[in-house]
Amino acid sequence: MEIVERIKSILISPQKEWPVIESENAPHMKVFTTYVVLLAVIPALAAFVGYGLVGYTVLGVHVGSVGWGIRQAVVQYAAMLGGTYITAFVVNAFADGFGARKDFDCAFSLVAYAYTPMFVAGVFYLLPSLSWLASLAGLYGLYLLYTGLQPLMKVPADKQTLYFVVSLVATVVVSAVLSFILAAILLRGVYSGLF
Repeated sequence: MEIVERIKSILISPQKEWPVIESENAPHMKVFTTYVVLLAVIPALAAFVGYGLVGYTVLGVHVGSVGWGIRQAVVQYAAMLGGTYITAFVVNAFADGFGARKDFDCAFSLVAYAYTPMFVAGVFYLLPSLSWLASLAGLYGLYLLYTGLQPLMKVPADKQTLYFVVSLVATVVVSAVLSFILAAILLRGVYSGLF
C-alpha cells in the first residue's frame, strides 16, 4: 500500500523522503485527496470513540456522550484539513521574503507530509487522558517541516531557520484563531448539556 510506505518513510527517514516528494511535483489537490483527507480521519474517528463512547472523568463526574464525540470528531477533522491549508498558505506567502521558491503545490506537500506525526498520533484520542500525546507528536512534525523547507521550497541554507520561525509564529497565530472559531461554532453550549 503506497500511503503506508509514505507514512513510514517520512517518519523514519525524512532526509531521504523529501527529495522523492519534491521530484513527484504533485498538485496540492492530489495530495489533499489521497493523503490529507484520509489521514485526518484517524484523529477524527479516535476523538469520536474517545469522547463519545469512552469518555473521561472530571472531579469524579463521568463526561462523554455520542453528541460530544461527534462534535469532537468534526472539530478534529476540520482543524486538520483547515490547518494544513492555512499552514501551506503561510509558508508559501513568506517564500519571496526569504529567497525561497513560491509554489503552493510544493508548500502544500511540505505541510501535508509534515503533519503526518499528528495524523498518526491522533490515535491517542481514543483515550482522552492520552490526547496530549497527539499534540506532542506535533513537535516531530515541526522537525519534518524544518527539514523539508530546503528540498521543497528551495530556501537558501542561511535563511532556512528564520523562514521556519516566521512561518511557525504566523501559523500558530492563525491556527489559534481557527481553533477558537471552530470551538465557538461547534462546541457552543456543549458543556452545559454534559452535566
